[in-house]
Amino acid sequence: MPRFPIFRLGKEPEKPALPEMLTAMPAIALEGVAVGVDNLRHDVVLSPRFVDAARAQIMRLIVRHGELEGLLAAEAPQKTQGPSWMRTAAAEARRGAGGGTTDPSDWKLLLAELHLAALNRAKKEEKLSLDLLARLALIKFLRTEMAQQFAQLLERCRVLLKSYDGIRQGKAVEYRERVGAFQVRKKIILRKTGQEMFETLRAIEKETLARTRRSFFGEPKAAEPGSATLASYGLFVNRLAFSEDGRDDYLCAEHYVMLGNWDRDPDRYPRLQDLVWGFMRSLYGEQTASETIDSWLCAPENARALVGTGTPDESTAEGMAQQERLAKWVRLLEDEQVMECVIASYHTVALLGEYAPRINPQQLKNALISRPECDRVERMIQEHGKLSPASLYAAVGKVAGCRGAERAKVAARFLRDFSHYHRDLRRLETLNAAMDSVNLVATDKLTELSRMNGTLYEFLLPDEQPQQPEQDRVLRHVVLKADVRDSTRLTRTLMDKGLNPASYFSLNFYDPVNKLLGKYGAQKVFLEGDAIILAILEREGEPGLAVSRACVLAREIIEIVRGYNQLMQRSGMPELELGVGITLQESAPLYLMDGERQIMISEALNESDRLSSCNKRVRKVMESQAGPFHVYVFQTGDAGSSSAEANPEDSVLSYNLGGIRMNLAAFRKLEQEISLVPLTVKLPPSAVSNKGEYRLSSGTVPVDRDIFRKIVVRESRVPRVNAEDFSVQGWSDRTYYEVCTDPAIYAALEKKKGAAR
Repeated sequence: MPRFPIFRLGKEPEKPALPEMLTAMPAIALEGVAVGVDNLRHDVVLSPRFVDAARAQIMRLIVRHGELEGLLAAEAPQKTQGPSWMRTAAAEARRGAGGGTTDPSDWKLLLAELHLAALNRAKKEEKLSLDLLARLALIKFLRTEMAQQFAQLLERCRVLLKSYDGIRQGKAVEYRERVGAFQVRKKIILRKTGQEMFETLRAIEKETLARTRRSFFGEPKAAEPGSATLASYGLFVNRLAFSEDGRDDYLCAEHYVMLGNWDRDPDRYPRLQDLVWGFMRSLYGEQTASETIDSWLCAPENARALVGTGTPDESTAEGMAQQERLAKWVRLLEDEQVMECVIASYHTVALLGEYAPRINPQQLKNALISRPECDRVERMIQEHGKLSPASLYAAVGKVAGCRGAERAKVAARFLRDFSHYHRDLRRLETLNAAMDSVNLVATDKLTELSRMNGTLYEFLLPDEQPQQPEQDRVLRHVVLKADVRDSTRLTRTLMDKGLNPASYFSLNFYDPVNKLLGKYGAQKVFLEGDAIILAILEREGEPGLAVSRACVLAREIIEIVRGYNQLMQRSGMPELELGVGITLQESAPLYLMDGERQIMISEALNESDRLSSCNKRVRKVMESQAGPFHVYVFQTGDAGSSSAEANPEDSVLSYNLGGIRMNLAAFRKLEQEISLVPLTVKLPPSAVSNKGEYRLSSGTVPVDRDIFRKIVVRESRVPRVNAEDFSVQGWSDRTYYEVCTDPAIYAALEKKKGAAR
């Protein structure tokens, strides 16, 4: 049956608007950092122990990638002069280890410790630019040392060869060939060394630094103070950071796209940049400024928004628009005779491992699209003898067979890869310019002069910090009181069962808490029969995390007791019930001496006792309707009465069962210590919580180098209630603060986090 065209009346569907382009231009600013003694650059001194370890590590990597282990093993021990790190590395080479006797994790740990020390200092001084300065100094030092260690190793090899002068056979010939190959392969060796350094830096950034930085300073947000500074960290997670100019064929082939190098190549970077500029202007208007397009290309996400992945969904209007833009991009590449070069570039990657460096990567790429070049490369392969041209022939066939939809996929991929490369190239240029402003002070005289003038920035490991007096000045302190509910009743119940209350409290409460003290830097102030009082002192020169760590410590105490209660319940034993109070006092505590024993005197002791308390009458009312929260505060009576004004606490009733309550000063300090992000999660309703009368915030607390704990803090207004039935009559202007302990809240937080991914 013949088919006839179907004509539809009405207007053509409107094309969707062009995607809104993201903008991202790399920049770095060292705001508030003083210039050094030359009034131009920032004077920096790095940890001496780190410097020695870094030099030894770089030397080991160059020896391994340069295949010098056997050669250096012939070096006479007495010939190796210099500092200890050089003698150690040489000794390892003589043992044939090539650096293998030192655990690589030791070097990684040291690198992470120095970065964390700089980040802690930046947090302490509330100046993120200090951490940026440390990162710049570290990258500059590592890059400088790579070239210096290569030169030193080459000189050592030359000295060794002099001992074989006049010898024309055996090891002498082999050693001369090795040294010659080492010198010729300099760029390859330094590239491999630099990439290992980069991988280590990227690993500690992902595992530790990024999470710690987010904990301290939050996520970068547009139009907020400090967001540009936080965004600057992308400059350091850049694969090109250890390359000379970013024009390395191997790096581009393996991680971006290999572009042409020779003047006759149609796919040179400047020419391709002009093509992309023209493509963007054809879409967004010829008047679009180059600076604007440059910022668009620094956001690789834009490439996907424009042309998709090469297989747009033609069932949607946006998919059809992407298909149209992609076809336009393919035509442009083909008209400019670039498309074949792009396809060949991707197929060259598989050939590098087999033929390079004997054959130049650019020669391999051109051999896939040019018959004369292919013949030339084929002859080079045959001359080598041990290589087969089979892989080359297969790649030529794949390039020639790339047609239709496959070419569109390659074109879409190329736009994304070119955008990635362009962004990282811009980041490298910005990084190089910033490193020019860093002066790694190398002489004692300049170090002392800069230190005397207060312009020297020393980034040291924690154990290298200047020695302080035994009693460092305490700036403030946090008191944590964990109080056992109904301890008298609990003791009587245990004794009626013929059990020992002392061992019960010790095993299920005091002993587990004691094991936590060192982890959080806490000290025991006082131990009562039914309570324990702890303190965390915040000293000058330490990271200011006293409140946040006290919150995590309190949470862990609650969780431990909850775990023991589950075991006790199975055994028919009574359960422990706690209430915890956390109080910050913005001053050092006082002490009196009882013989040789120090006794702390602090207003925070009394306030923490009040915050950890639980009114028995309120408990009877609240136990069945508290909901997911474990701390409540109620105001009874007339808020305007004279008695309430005389002593507001007389009209306040507290509920704290398995909860953690903190005072206002502690909450304000917590906001400074970590980034608290507003949190909205779906929770079970509570009979006494009115919608909108409380706010939840979440934050991450760094406990140790690789240990982070989440906390959720609730800020709530104090309700005015009827003293008879506790019905809510209104809301006062007062607030109270709870560190949430209910597992349901943290489960909801993780569920929301998982959904966001």
